Amino acid sequence: MDDARIVELYFARNESAILETEAKYGNYCLTVARNILLSEEDSKECLNDALMRVWNSIPPTRPNSLKAFIAKITRNLAFNRYRENTSKKRGGSETEIVLSELEECVPHRENTESEYSVRELGRTINKFLYTLSERDCDIFLKRYFYVVSISELAKEYGIKENQIRTILSRTKQKLKLYLEEENFYI
Repeated sequence: MDDARIVELYFARNESAILETEAKYGNYCLTVARNILLSEEDSKECLNDALMRVWNSIPPTRPNSLKAFIAKITRNLAFNRYRENTSKKRGGSETEIVLSELEECVPHRENTESEYSVRELGRTINKFLYTLSERDCDIFLKRYFYVVSISELAKEYGIKENQIRTILSRTKQKLKLYLEEENFYI
């Protein structure tokens, strides 16, 4: 079933919308959650919570992309769960590594003055992503949004892990400079 029809089911408050969403995007969302949490049980809970959030959000929200909408909800829920799970312990998980990598180029939320600044930072980062080549943008998003490992990225793009690291390092440096030009500082 296409996304527009699924969204219409949500607006009609037809519970089959949840089943259709899970059938179409369930595995995708589980992958997003697994990349962050590394736990099948926690990932399944995130998917269930995401489906409930989508149900509670549509209506009034009418997403342009249902896939992106549910992926973002799943990702945010997974990061929240990750923070809960690691609040007492610190490990060397892929998620921890990704978050520390981004610290060097993206301002911390505490350093922004308001919710407006946080939203503006998001818009600015989105504008930056459009300046990248399609490949570099995909690699950056897969690493820092979907928390895909360096080795998985290297396999997917058929290049060496060092090349992936170089692309990410250069992209982070470009992002840092871009944000500074837009008056965002670390």
